Amino acid sequence: MDRAILLLSVMCLGVSTQPNTDNQRLFSIAVSRVQHLHLLSQRIFSEFESSLQMEEQRQLNKIFLQDFCNSDYIISPIDKHETQRSSVLNLLSISYRLVESWESASHSLSGGSAPRNQILPRLSDLKTGILLLIRANQDPSEIITDNSNFQFVPYENNYQNLDDDESLRKTYELLACFKKDMHKVETYLTVAKCRLSPEANCTL
Repeated sequence: MDRAILLLSVMCLGVSTQPNTDNQRLFSIAVSRVQHLHLLSQRIFSEFESSLQMEEQRQLNKIFLQDFCNSDYIISPIDKHETQRSSVLNLLSISYRLVESWESASHSLSGGSAPRNQILPRLSDLKTGILLLIRANQDPSEIITDNSNFQFVPYENNYQNLDDDESLRKTYELLACFKKDMHKVETYLTVAKCRLSPEANCTL
């Protein structure tokens, strides 16, 4: 009788921990994917910067600091303290919208080099992974779909009829914004993943 109770307890423990194990695995894959995208964005941005003259770099960096990325319209934590206070589902939802905002814009990033051509498929894989995590961590009554209600101004529209100087500025802005947003997503997913381990220190 005691052995039967022990066996039943072990079986119940296995069932209860399986969803959390699957969640951890999905989070690990998503974090790994966004880390690669972030490194890719840094590499592409650095390659572009190295092709510029020193004065061009200085002027473009000065302009970008005064400018906004399209994704800045997505409401997100303003600092690390707010990030740590945000719920797992909120961090996942923000990450999903940030990645989604780049699916169309990534066509402007593609071409010219092998690293750039990796962006779109990796973004699609990351978006799918985040969607699975959202569905696994939300109430059954709150199902998020691939269609977002948030409307973005396409980045491509900014590239029509530009002279050389404007085109250079827009390319710089596009690459800088992509790097910035991938860093955001990496941070949000890393914090959300950490929340699944109560013993872990999730301090940024």
